[in-house]
Parts: sequence; structure tokens; C-alpha cells
Amino acid sequence: MPSPNIWQHPETYELENRALDPDELLESAMAAVAPWRGRTFLDVGCGTGFHLPRWAEEAERVIGVEPMPALAALAGRRTRRLAGVEVRQGTAQALPLPEASVDVAQARLAYFFGPGCEPGLDELSRVVRRGGTAFVIDNDPTRSTFGHWFRRGYPRVDPVAVERFWSTRGWQRVPVETRLAFDSPADLEAVVRIELDRQTADAVLAEHWAGGGGTEVDYALNLWWRRF
Repeated sequence: MPSPNIWQHPETYELENRALDPDELLESAMAAVAPWRGRTFLDVGCGTGFHLPRWAEEAERVIGVEPMPALAALAGRRTRRLAGVEVRQGTAQALPLPEASVDVAQARLAYFFGPGCEPGLDELSRVVRRGGTAFVIDNDPTRSTFGHWFRRGYPRVDPVAVERFWSTRGWQRVPVETRLAFDSPADLEAVVRIELDRQTADAVLAEHWAGGGGTEVDYALNLWWRRF
């Protein structure tokens, strides 16, 4: 399935990447579970490769996998001067990696959204080494301002069913309360409009500005993880 936010609006999604989690709470939570210094790190659905340079600061080897050719090309150009970083075009359900070749894997707001992602989970089981760890980062629609906006825009997403899906498969959850911090109201509005349908975006933005909202929005995420 295409990702209409980044696939259709990569420049605006770049604003979202820059704004999300400026305090690096997600990264700290991940490192507390499975540090990646000196290890092989896989980023599934790496998009334009925004996070790959950060992983390369500590990991011995970084592999980004992205299904959309144009985004994979952007990620390749972004990281072409970084030693130990490579970008491969491929999908989560058919990862272009050999068995037991990865120590730490992450999928950030990509593909792994609960029921239906079983083929990708099988692939993680294949490529992550024994003792390795996989992380899945997803929205939590039950908490935070952005979470409530998400719930309004995607009413068919059942957070109870999603949590049951992960828990019954042996994944553990770390709730992370972070924020989106934009440089301008225009940037905030642009990001909201690529994440929500027009009607929902109009409504939540009108309420946000009328209520005196600024360029920051609290944002709740779930960090799911599993050791292999």
C-alpha cells in the first residue's frame, strides 16, 4: 500500500521529520532496550533516509530499505558519503537481506500498523539475529492532542485491537509522550494536511488556532519491541 503522506509530499514530510521528537525521547527509549553501537542497524521504510545518518553515528553498519524507487534514490543520495550506510529498494514483506544479518531493526510509522502486517513480521524473524531486537513505532490514538486528531481522521483504527495484536505476539510496549515542534504555523498546518483528510484537517486546525494553540503539539507514540 502506498504512503500518501511521504510518497506524495516528501518535502512536507521532511518538515514533519524535523519537528517530531526534538528531545529524542524515542531514541532514548530505544537505546535503553537495545543499544546499536557497533552493530548492524536496519531501518525498514526509511523513506528519504532522514534518520540514517543518526544511526550511522554509532552503528557499524546501517541498511535502509524503502519500497518507493524515488524515495530510495533520495535516501541513497543523502547518505552517499557516509561509510557503512547503504540503501536498498525493497518491501517489508520481502526484505532484501540474508537470514540473521541484523542486530537492531526499526520501522517508524511505516507498514507495521497491526493486523495485516504478519508477512513483515515473518521477515523480521528471518533477518534479525538471535538476541537481536526489533522496534515498531506507531501512533497512540488514545492519548495526546495529535493522537486525538489521528483518532478523528482514522476512526476505523481500533487501538484495543492493535494493542492485542502486538501483545499476543510477544511484543512489549513503551509509551512515549513526545511533541511536534514546528518553526512556523504554516509548517504545522502543512503537515496536518498531509496526515489527515481535508475535512478533519480543517476542523482540528480551526479548533487549534481558535483555542490559542501554537506551533507545538503534544504527540503520544507507542514504541513496540521484541527480542528474537
